[in-house]
Amino acid sequence: MEILKTEMLCKQYGAAMVLKNLNLSIQQGEIYCLLGQNGAGKTTTINLFLGFIQASSGKIYVNNTEVKINDNLPKEFISYIPEVVQLYDNLSGIENLDYFSRLAGKKYNTAQLADFLTETGLQKNAHHKHLKGYSKGMRQKVAIAIALAKNAKVIFMDEPTSGLDPMATDEFSRIVNNLKQQGKTVFMATHDIFNAVNIASTIGIMKGGELVQQINPKNITAVELQKLYLETV
Repeated sequence: MEILKTEMLCKQYGAAMVLKNLNLSIQQGEIYCLLGQNGAGKTTTINLFLGFIQASSGKIYVNNTEVKINDNLPKEFISYIPEVVQLYDNLSGIENLDYFSRLAGKKYNTAQLADFLTETGLQKNAHHKHLKGYSKGMRQKVAIAIALAKNAKVIFMDEPTSGLDPMATDEFSRIVNNLKQQGKTVFMATHDIFNAVNIASTIGIMKGGELVQQINPKNITAVELQKLYLETV
């Protein structure tokens, strides 16, 4: 089932065309990793899917519903995890999860909230600690728990492995694969070539606002992808 789609999508700021005729078709349960240098159009693509900015031309669909700026309809089953996760530092992990779940119209008891956090790998002794003492990886787990509590079908992530150590990156890969097994779709903008090969269903490479390559990671090694990426960008 196709859950994300763009048709000839363009975004222009003044004379600068930052996204050019982007055509994407992403299926439910797919992990799509979008590679590219800064300014290639990765974050712009995510912002268009989320309805944060208006397309200059073309169309965007989430679950067969056309996305328009500030339209709340698709957001019922979408979650967004930015590079820097914005949560409340003066609240605990479980309090943040409870608060954002309620904003999405979901109410859970303490045991259910704890189950969501545990599912993402957050240690139980951290559930009731304030987020000001959390690492990036721990904050990310709370954000993923919020997506699970919302029952989001699509999760957008912007540079999720930036700043993570190898152990945290490996744990992140495990979490994303679990999301895939649950039928969640993950759309990820990333620079992490090696992680993309390990977890992606499809890898796209952007250059200058254009999608110039789409690759099945089963057909390429991380070293080969790195070489292709460097030759492309």
